[in-house]
Amino acid sequence: MTKRDRSILTPRTIISAAFIGLAVAIGGSVSAQAQGLKNVTFSLDFIPLGRHAPWYVGVEKGFYKAEGLKVKIITSKGSSAVIQAVESGLADIGFVDVPGISFGRAGGSTIKMVAVNYQKAPYAIFSLDNGANVTTAKQLEGLTVGSGAGSFTPKVIRGFMVQKGLDPNKLKISNVAPPAWASMLLSGKVPAIDFYVMSGVGLSMGAKKSGANLTTYLLGDNGLSLYANGIGAKESYIKANPDVMKKFVRGSLKAWQYTLRNPKESAKMQRRHIKALKEDIIVKEIAIIGNLAVTEDTKKNGLGWFSKAKMQQSLDFVRKYAPPKGKLPSVGDLFVAGFLPDPPIKP
Repeated sequence: MTKRDRSILTPRTIISAAFIGLAVAIGGSVSAQAQGLKNVTFSLDFIPLGRHAPWYVGVEKGFYKAEGLKVKIITSKGSSAVIQAVESGLADIGFVDVPGISFGRAGGSTIKMVAVNYQKAPYAIFSLDNGANVTTAKQLEGLTVGSGAGSFTPKVIRGFMVQKGLDPNKLKISNVAPPAWASMLLSGKVPAIDFYVMSGVGLSMGAKKSGANLTTYLLGDNGLSLYANGIGAKESYIKANPDVMKKFVRGSLKAWQYTLRNPKESAKMQRRHIKALKEDIIVKEIAIIGNLAVTEDTKKNGLGWFSKAKMQQSLDFVRKYAPPKGKLPSVGDLFVAGFLPDPPIKP
C-alpha cells in the first residue's frame, strides 16, 4: 500500500469510487431473482490471478448457489480500491487486508473483517542464489532492496527487523518502478526486491532462464505475525444482512477447502472464467496461498479463523511502523466475530 493509496481513503473519494472499475460478471444468464437467489457482488484485491482461484471455484462448484447466493466477482487494483468499491456500494463484500482496513478506518471507512484467509502476511524478499541469496533476517542489514516509491512493504520489513533485534536503518531501499522490479533483479541491477510471495512463480521462471535460482524469504515464515487478507464488508451491510454474510463466508471457505485439496481441477475451473491464465501457474499459486492459509491455528479452528489477540498484534504493528493519518482505529473497529461456520471448515 503506497502513500498515495492511503491519501485517497477519504469520505469524498470513497463516494466518488462508485464510478471506478469494470465489473467482471460470472455465472449463468438466468437471473438470480428467477432462481430465488440473493445477488452478492464480491471485489477481488487485484486483477484475477491464480491466487484467486478459490472464489471462482465457489461459483463453478456451486458452493455459493447451495447457500442461496448468486455471486458476481469484480476486479480491483489494490487495497484502497477494494475499500472504495465496498464503501461506495460497487461491491457488497471485498477481499481486504488488515493493514488496509486500519488505514481505511482512519480515513472514514466502516469496513470490518469477518474472516481471515491469509493467516500469514504475503510480504517476501526475492533474491538470486548466485547473488544476495537472502535466507536469514541478519542478511537484511546492509541489503539493498528494490521497491516502489512510498510502498508499505519496506516499513513492514523494517518493523520485522526491529522485532528481530536488527538495525532497520541498515536496510537500503532503491526506488524502482514496479514494472521494472523483475528485470532489475534478474539483470543484477538490484540484489533483492520486495514483492508479494505469489509473484515468485513468474520470477522463478525468469531466474531459471538467466541461469539462476530464485531465493524466497517470506517474512511470515520467519517470525512476522501479521494478519493479511480476508473477507470484509461495511458495518451497515453486515448488520442488515447477517445471514448473507454467514452464507457467503461458509460458501467461500468450502471453496477454499476444495481448491487447496484439488488444485489441478480448481485451475481448470478458474480458466473457464479467466482464459488468459495458465493452469500450471494457477496450480503453483494455489500451493502458495495454501501456505498462507493453512497454519496450526486453522488446522485446529478452521479456515478463516482469527483471534482478537493477533488482530490487536497486527494493529499494533501498523500503529508502530506505519501509523495512518487521522484517528487511529481500535481493535474492535477491525473485525466482527460470529460469522465463521460451526462446525468449522478445516483444511
